[in-house]
Parts: sequence; structure tokens; C-alpha cells
Amino acid sequence: MIYLLLFFTFLKVGAFTFGGGYAMLPLIGDSALKYGWMTEGEFLNFVGVESVIPGPIAVNMATYIGYEQGGFFGALLATVGVVLPSFIIILIVAALIKNLLKYPPVNAFISGMRPALVGLILSVAVSMGLTVFFGIDTVKDVSFTFDPRALVVLAVVIAAPLVWKRFQKKELSSILLVLISGVLGVLLFGF
Repeated sequence: MIYLLLFFTFLKVGAFTFGGGYAMLPLIGDSALKYGWMTEGEFLNFVGVESVIPGPIAVNMATYIGYEQGGFFGALLATVGVVLPSFIIILIVAALIKNLLKYPPVNAFISGMRPALVGLILSVAVSMGLTVFFGIDTVKDVSFTFDPRALVVLAVVIAAPLVWKRFQKKELSSILLVLISGVLGVLLFGF
């Protein structure tokens, strides 16, 4: 039954990933592709669109996939599934945090998780970069085409905050940077 599959898939995503929404993307992507809920291109497009949508990426993605696959109840169950583990864990941690941080093994565990989280986020960045810049969607895809327009957008996204900070002496708003990227996308990639 699709409702149980959605709930347990996103419960697994919520229970076995640490570090927030972007760290969850590899598991969500694997599940969405495995069950045929999205193509890789649709997944990458959603990640891009998600940058301008308010709210946590994992919750938005769970809600979207759930709705597409099972309507309102699919969206509800997928969303509850992805949020439930964090909700339960944060209740437990909030009750015990002061006592837990006294123990070196707890601090060591947290320190050990940080590099893994960076690795998960980097894997998403590399995967998206290969698709956006070179058109490589899968490991088996040996042919690629370089898209210089994507490089222009990347260069502007990197340069704009540096130039802004130099002349304005303050940080460029992330919201403004996302909007600039969107406008560049429309200009460079067409309507």
C-alpha cells in the first residue's frame, strides 16, 4: 500500500540521517528514484526550486512526493514520517542534554558525525554539479556536454557576495542571491 510505503520510507530518512535537510537529500533521492516517484532530473529541479521555497527541504520534499503519490493522506503520512524521528529525539535530548554533554563518548560521537555530514552534503553538491555543468545524470553516463551558462551563474553567485561585502561592508542577503540566480536562469536559459 502506497501510504505505508511513503510513511516508512520517510520515517527511515528521518531516523537515519543527521545534519538537517541537505544531509537527507541522498536518501530521499535514492528512495524517489528506486520507487519511480521522480526521475533524477525532476529531483534536481525540485532541489533547485526548493531553494526559493520557505521551509525545511526534507519536509517540503516529503510533502511534495507524498502528495504526488498519494494525495492529501500521502503528503500527511510522508511528512509525519520524516518529522517524527527528529521530534522524538529532540524531546529526549532536551530532557537529557545537560547530563549527556558531560560524557566524553557523547562529545566524541558528535565530533565523529560532523565529517560524515559534510560528506553527505558534498555528495549532493558533486552529483548536482555533474548534472548541471556536464549533463551527467548517472555513473553509467559517459557522454557529457559542458554548459557554460551554468558556470556563469555559479561565478556570479560566488562573486556577488564578495563584491557586495567589499563595497557595502556587509553581507549580501541569501534571499537576494537566490533571486539573482533565478533572474540569471531566466535570462541565460530562456523562458
